[in-house]
Amino acid sequence: MVSSLVIGIIFLIAGLGLRYWINRRKFYRRSPMGVEGFSSYESSVFIKLIERVGKWVAYALIIFGLLSLWVYYREKKEKPPKTVELQQQSLK
Repeated sequence: MVSSLVIGIIFLIAGLGLRYWINRRKFYRRSPMGVEGFSSYESSVFIKLIERVGKWVAYALIIFGLLSLWVYYREKKEKPPKTVELQQQSLK
């Protein structure tokens, strides 16, 4: 139960961090005129491809993190309190 909370938080932070890092690199690559600068055509194509794949990975991490948090809260809501279990054991 707690593992889904930890996994959810880790994946959510990793996904948001990856999106932030990619967008920051893209921002600092721009010139004052707003044009992205690359050293060659090949590096432009390769970097844009890697960033596109990285954004999809980040989206997947964010979705998986949110689903893990949702599972944690559903498990937490469905689990009965421990006091009820202790009372039932003492009656037997």
